[in-house]
Amino acid sequence: MTLPAHPGLDAIVADPAGAVIGLDYDGTLSPIVPDPAAARVHPAVPGVLAALAPLVRAVVVVTGRPPLTAIGLGEVPGGPSLGDVPGLVILGHYGLERWEDGRLTAPPPPPGLDLVRTRLPVLVAGLAGAWIEDKGHAVAVHTRRCADPAAALEELRGPVTALAAEAGLAVEPGRMVLELRPGGMDKGRALSAFLAERGARSVMFAGDDLGDLAAFAAVEEAGLPGVRVCSGSAEVTALAERADLVVDGPDGVVALLGDLVESLGKRSASGQV
Repeated sequence: MTLPAHPGLDAIVADPAGAVIGLDYDGTLSPIVPDPAAARVHPAVPGVLAALAPLVRAVVVVTGRPPLTAIGLGEVPGGPSLGDVPGLVILGHYGLERWEDGRLTAPPPPPGLDLVRTRLPVLVAGLAGAWIEDKGHAVAVHTRRCADPAAALEELRGPVTALAAEAGLAVEPGRMVLELRPGGMDKGRALSAFLAERGARSVMFAGDDLGDLAAFAAVEEAGLPGVRVCSGSAEVTALAERADLVVDGPDGVVALLGDLVESLGKRSASGQV
């Protein structure tokens, strides 16, 4: 396989020591499943990231999940796990938490979450199949198990938004999910800060959901050669409309990363610097 033709990918291959590879987790490194607690990483992801990480400046996962949850779901039986990828950084809760070199740094949870934990169960009580996920620094309500997930999500949108405002929190919409979380941080801000921290000279970001639009904007605004990759699905089209490349879900992301590893390996073998 060969990499698609794109100036951002060309820049990464020409100068891998300056490249930052950013990746969403759910829907990008793992398939979307009815139970998010079962959204285990694509089995080929840890291996391809372990091969990629030493070849570029940095690999960073930017996710709404707590980093330790992503680490737990990133275990592959009989193989490397996400936690084994050399130098991997995980920016969880949209950048509020950071996992690096086995260490987790995180601020205290916002006090408004106590109100959400009390009131949100009342809002979803009448919706069969809706359920609540407590992420520690955020709380999400999922409708994927409802008889009509999209209608249930719309029914909850107004009350959840009002509750978030009362609690001093932001609402992050996603694929059959509404998440109440602290404001002031999103994937775009997290990615921009990381690019500056690492002195990036090029960037790729792959995502699948509405929360990844901010990261796409960060790629656009970075003033660097960049490439926006959509892990495509039938549920979300807004990302595909903004993407430079659209691939077929996590399988396509793995294939693209594998092609990148192959291209960088050939460059290294040829003695290019």
